[in-house]
Amino acid sequence: MAFGVEELRVLRRALALALHPAPASAEDVKDCHRLAESLDETVREGARLRAFLVADLARYRAALPGTAAGYLTLLEEALGAGYRPGPDDLAGLRALRGNPVAAALLNRCQVLAERDVRARLAGATAERRVSAAPVVPASRTRLLALPGGLSGGFSAVTRGAPAELDAKEPAKSPAKSPARPTERPAPAAPKPSRPVPTPGEVFPRRRPAPPPANPPQQLAAG
Repeated sequence: MAFGVEELRVLRRALALALHPAPASAEDVKDCHRLAESLDETVREGARLRAFLVADLARYRAALPGTAAGYLTLLEEALGAGYRPGPDDLAGLRALRGNPVAAALLNRCQVLAERDVRARLAGATAERRVSAAPVVPASRTRLLALPGGLSGGFSAVTRGAPAELDAKEPAKSPAKSPARPTERPAPAAPKPSRPVPTPGEVFPRRRPAPPPANPPQQLAAG
């Protein structure tokens, strides 16, 4: 992909706006949009050309060794376009090892294949490390309070936090419950103006009459 003079001017202006933000004119905005559309179209066209090239390469590879010259030319062009050789390409080049061009391409393809294998192994190792990493329970993590909040002075309250954090915290007074209204005692019964007579005074007990001094004697019948 090559840029012309006008495209380079627009690209330079876009980079300057990205590094030093400033109001852009309407003309600069239109030029940037046109450049972005041209780049997108170039990328799409390159993908289409690469797909045709890979398809031709597969047809030439299937017809080896009779198409060795065309296959080697197409393979070198595909490698320049970012194509990664596969096992079939390595097998075909090994069959053409007597050709100097095929031998050189075989060495080049082997280096690229080794890089791809190492990259895949490194990616797989990184994934295993991430999956094997221990997960710390939420109850063991230390939480630090952010400045502000409702009271502006929440401390870091964590389970198992170091004692230094608690030592730095100011002593907090216990929360005071809302004051309850004082209960008034029940009013005392009004005292009567005169004492109330008791039942004994109202209904005095009658004393028994004293026995007579000389009780009459009853004579029994003989």
